[in-house]
Amino acid sequence: MKYAIYGAGSLGTVLGAYMTKNGVDIELVNRNKAHVEALKTGGAHITGTVEMRVPVKALLPEEMAGPYDIIFLMTKQLENKATAAFLAPMLASDGVIVTLQNGIPEPGVAAVIGENRTVGCVVEWGATLKAPGEAELTSAPDSLSFHMGGMPGVSAAKLELVRSLLEKMCPVELETDLIGVRWSKLLINATYSGLGTAFGGNFGYVANTKLPRRLAVRCMKECIDVGRASGAEFAPVQGKNITKLFYYNGALKRKFAELLVPIAMKKHVNIIPSMLQDIQKGKKCEIDAINGVVCEYGRRSGVKTPVNDRIVEVVKKCAAGEIKPCAANIGFFDDLL
Repeated sequence: MKYAIYGAGSLGTVLGAYMTKNGVDIELVNRNKAHVEALKTGGAHITGTVEMRVPVKALLPEEMAGPYDIIFLMTKQLENKATAAFLAPMLASDGVIVTLQNGIPEPGVAAVIGENRTVGCVVEWGATLKAPGEAELTSAPDSLSFHMGGMPGVSAAKLELVRSLLEKMCPVELETDLIGVRWSKLLINATYSGLGTAFGGNFGYVANTKLPRRLAVRCMKECIDVGRASGAEFAPVQGKNITKLFYYNGALKRKFAELLVPIAMKKHVNIIPSMLQDIQKGKKCEIDAINGVVCEYGRRSGVKTPVNDRIVEVVKKCAAGEIKPCAANIGFFDDLL
């Protein structure tokens, strides 16, 4: 069996370190030459809520040699079609790509390699790339989990193999409704990554600051309305029914939802949105694949998404350098509060 993590940045470096430490022979692949060289020479240095240094196999994309039985895809979605096309010839005849990306990436990947070769996985933790070879785990060790499922046609044996590999890091839930899991994670990302990027803060800033928290609850309601209108049934997140906790139809329930936010996000307050990290590094960010997806599905189903629309607008201004991600950007949302 041959395995690779393609796009081993912050999350992929952490995952690769855990897998390697626990006996999995896996390649960490990244286009960043400095990062790959640091991994080769000094191993994966994981800091934050854990501390470990693990010797790993690290490669540049051009150094890959298939066939691979499983490729864990952890790149940004900006070039997913081209990335899937690049990886397809290196897959074994029954090999699969496991998407560990934000948004709802599986249909696009499946369009290139086939549904029976596409597995989706939701990552319930965060990390930040601090330096070449060093990734900071920003979620509490007891809050780490994966939720995964296959698209139609993926064999039960292949799903179990993927699950067994991911369990080398943390608990894994095998889900029958992949789209429901995806919508639940999209709700979290659109809310905390979207607003955190707009305001230049981590998840904790959004959860523990009055006005951003108020926007967060409104953003979650929009996501739930859009997802339901699109036929999705939201899956529990780490055992919690998020629609029951955070959905509201009146002012009293909305206020109750706002009070719950800091409690629900307590173990993830240090997560820095990947979109914010990208903007700070001068890279393109995935706003269209996160909040933009909510807006797109909203237009299709006739559900208005004013909060998500505004988040997309503000984050794109930040990405273009017109404004900086900062707390003062709350002013762009005054009419929605």
